[in-house]
Amino acid sequence: MIIDMHTHIFPDEVAKKAIPKLSKTIDLPPSMNGTADGLLDSMMRAGVDLSIILPTITNTRQFDSIIRFANFINEREYPKDGPKLFSIAGIHPDMPDYKEKLTQIYQMGFKGIKIHPDYQEVFFDDIRYMRILDKTSELGLFTITHAGYDPYSPDRVHCSASRIRRVLDEVAPKNLILAHMGNNELYDESEELLVGQDVYFDTAYSICHMKKEQLFRMIKNHGAHRILFGSDAPWGAQKDAVSILRSLPLTPEEQEQIFWKNAAALLKL
Repeated sequence: MIIDMHTHIFPDEVAKKAIPKLSKTIDLPPSMNGTADGLLDSMMRAGVDLSIILPTITNTRQFDSIIRFANFINEREYPKDGPKLFSIAGIHPDMPDYKEKLTQIYQMGFKGIKIHPDYQEVFFDDIRYMRILDKTSELGLFTITHAGYDPYSPDRVHCSASRIRRVLDEVAPKNLILAHMGNNELYDESEELLVGQDVYFDTAYSICHMKKEQLFRMIKNHGAHRILFGSDAPWGAQKDAVSILRSLPLTPEEQEQIFWKNAAALLKL
């Protein structure tokens, strides 16, 4: 069983324009075409059973359309023995009715939300995010945030390790997931300030780009029970990510925790 906790797709017509544009912006070729069918094909080749879709709301007007697409993904019929997709929701920190929107998300059956401080141009320790994290904790939703460097905002890291520590100290959010091993491309800071804290790391993108020695060390020191497998497809190749995780000298139990058990608990499967 493999659950990929960090993937992205778009509606088919949007993907045709969005993927080339984003690929040029971040200077990274995609591993697939960014559609639902493209991801399902990638999963078949990689042996992934379930991919979690993470939407990013870049302005408040997108909320309704993104929720509709997420519902469409979740209500789609998948072959009984084939791979499946499940989308979480998203929210923007500028939404004044964030409490009502988060309650709506919970009532609709979503298990969590995605935020992206760089794309939303808000620092992670801003009060607007702290309020969101407080409400998701109250509702029992998990929150996943981009953490660390992002080529979309090359000169300003909106979610740095130090800002994350401030939020952890002030809010102590429940079930917070820090993408990209806690601090994308700034892994020394992640090791210094975040390893051992009560947060999850996902392996998205980082698993194929950081040194294996540091990846293994961070997993062992943080604890496999707080690591989630993720690829960042279409920006990371699922098959490569699976292969790298399997190559690490982890115990069978640690492999299972990372590949699916931790995710299954968060998703309440």
